[in-house]
Amino acid sequence: MFDKVIGVSVLIFWLLTVIFYPMLVSMYVTLPLFVGFAGLMFIIGIDEDRYLYILFSLIYMFNMELNLSLPLLLMTISTIIFYIFIKPKLQFIKICKRCVYIVTVLSINLIYFLLLSGYDFINSQSSINYDSLIIYSLIYDVIAAVLI
Repeated sequence: MFDKVIGVSVLIFWLLTVIFYPMLVSMYVTLPLFVGFAGLMFIIGIDEDRYLYILFSLIYMFNMELNLSLPLLLMTISTIIFYIFIKPKLQFIKICKRCVYIVTVLSINLIYFLLLSGYDFINSQSSINYDSLIIYSLIYDVIAAVLI
């Protein structure tokens, strides 16, 4: 009985985090975006058939893009591009799981920011300011990937 209550509590905590954290990011711009970490959770969910990982990461990505007025589904598209084109080439560092996570997070962030820059160039606008906060967000993304 106690284990079931703990399991439901953890599930509710992560659901509330996925829903409310993007709202906090839109209010407090110094909070990290966790683009790469959400993509990593999506990829782990696909590889290990963990459907809650997939669902929560998609909700987070969609909610983040809505709250920050970013192009819709660009985070998901960059994660899928990584999964199709780059992830199969990462087989040679399979023995170091944390190394794969770090490369995954960095690659997803790089792909996302390149696609976002292309989107901004095509539409002659600026969706996000590229300053030291992006580096700060990237560092926290890598730390989150190492800690799982």
